[in-house]
Amino acid sequence: MDGPEPFDSLAWLRLLLPFALLALGFAIGKVIESAHFRSLRRREIHWRRVQVSTLSLPPQDWRVVRAGLVDGSVVISIDHWKRMVAGLRALFGGRIRSYESLLERARREAVLRMKESAHARGFHGIVGARLETARLASTSRDGKGTAGIEILAFGTGIEAAR
Repeated sequence: MDGPEPFDSLAWLRLLLPFALLALGFAIGKVIESAHFRSLRRREIHWRRVQVSTLSLPPQDWRVVRAGLVDGSVVISIDHWKRMVAGLRALFGGRIRSYESLLERARREAVLRMKESAHARGFHGIVGARLETARLASTSRDGKGTAGIEILAFGTGIEAAR
């Protein structure tokens, strides 16, 4: 008999599964990102007493007792959802907001780690603060894409006489 083929529910499942996994990945990523932003806000409030300046020298009224290099770094990877959105944006041009939030979180995390490092070494502030980024090598066979990005915050920790 030549008639319509019976309904294959597994075919629909195979079609919908990638979209369901993509949606699940997006939702989980949003939850993790929101939790990290909340954590950053709490820690920034806690460490606000450790002042950071991009100026090369400390304020003139500070009597510097001791100084030393402090740093904080973070390595972030780009998830498949953000990579897909960025690929679509590359077709049309414009800002890639999904990467912007990722890099904002990384910069803030690196600066907080630098402040924590300064505090652990007894410094009251940081001068000459700088940020550096480095792209990590690709893990794909075709050499395209990025495995991740490192952001390094560094500066001179200053202990001032009180």
